[in-house]
Amino acid sequence: MSKSVVITGANRGIGLALTRHYVEQGDHTICICRRSSAELESTAHQVISGIDVADAADVSRLSDAVGDQNIDILINNAGISTSDTLENMDFSDIQRQFSVNTMGPLRVTLNLLANLGFGSKVIMITSRMGSMADNSSGGRYGYRASKAALNAIGVSLAHDLASLGVAVALLHPGLVQTRMVKFSGDVTPEQAVAGLAQRIDELTLDSTGCFRHANGDFLPW
Repeated sequence: MSKSVVITGANRGIGLALTRHYVEQGDHTICICRRSSAELESTAHQVISGIDVADAADVSRLSDAVGDQNIDILINNAGISTSDTLENMDFSDIQRQFSVNTMGPLRVTLNLLANLGFGSKVIMITSRMGSMADNSSGGRYGYRASKAALNAIGVSLAHDLASLGVAVALLHPGLVQTRMVKFSGDVTPEQAVAGLAQRIDELTLDSTGCFRHANGDFLPW
């Protein structure tokens, strides 16, 4: 049976690869982005562009655009990263990362909450860089902190949405060859998505709130 899948940040990289994956397996894709792309327009079933997940007014338009469509899988993928160091610290950059990486997924999820039902799944594309225990190198202050905060939000949502039958997962895709890391990653977007999709398939209410690598490993908080 086909599913309805909503993906943010879908115009390129992991988001576009996720879109292609779900289209290829016969699912209906609703893709959200700030600026669309020719690749996305030729792939997705519905594209909602002009949406900055950090902008409350933009996100408020999503419920009307999605309408009464049921959402089986909501993938909060949109994210940004800047390299903050003690020697080069820009607090406006850090604030922007929190707005996009942390508040954005929460805004989108709350705006589309009425479209989720029993058996729906909410996926936060996070990072192991948000792990306290895994931080062995320091730096990247804004990105690490914004993803750690996203993990905390994801766990709270897992508790709060369980009574509605909605499961939540926090998934690290790996170091993926995307523009965010200047294409220097270890895996392609397609390889990352193969693992992410498997973890999403496995997600149940029994495993809600989990923090996992796309390869299946459970990650430390």
